[in-house]
Amino acid sequence: MVKVIASSLRKGSVVDMEGKLYVVLTAENIHPGKGTPVTQLSMRRISDGVKVSERWRTTEQVERAFVDDRNYNFLYNDGEGYHFMNPENYDQVVVPPDVVGDAAPWLQDGMTVVLSTHEGTPIALELPRLVTVEIVETEPAVKNQTASSSYKPAILANGARIMVPPYIAAGTRVVILTEDGSYQERAKD
Repeated sequence: MVKVIASSLRKGSVVDMEGKLYVVLTAENIHPGKGTPVTQLSMRRISDGVKVSERWRTTEQVERAFVDDRNYNFLYNDGEGYHFMNPENYDQVVVPPDVVGDAAPWLQDGMTVVLSTHEGTPIALELPRLVTVEIVETEPAVKNQTASSSYKPAILANGARIMVPPYIAAGTRVVILTEDGSYQERAKD
């Protein structure tokens, strides 16, 4: 175990509290105008999936667990979970749906992700920052509507709903930010 300051923890970090491992879901450093800066963490206990919220002073020491981060390729999803393959030795790992969480819609065949494991157990998944997805359905563009004025709803090939500029039509491939599912730009391919 390694001690680190609380403000250095990020999404996907694994901490050891009283012998139990927790994966960080969100980390926010709060600097009030008056008083001590704090780090607010939302975490999931790896053993049973219970979510907890913790608050530490930003300079407090926290036990960080040793985690093995490796690149894996996404293969497929079935009743067992999400299947990933290590491209170096072709070992396959099944990741439970609760570990994949809200990253599930953005997984694409062959996509390379960073999978964090602790003693062989998958505990966290990090997607590429941007993904390219095709729009399957959206409202038609309204004449004289400028690009900066408003956004319209669209449904992607993966079933996710996002907001896109009015000039984007069905069949267009767009680049999406995986952190929050927001439209970034029209794909250049």
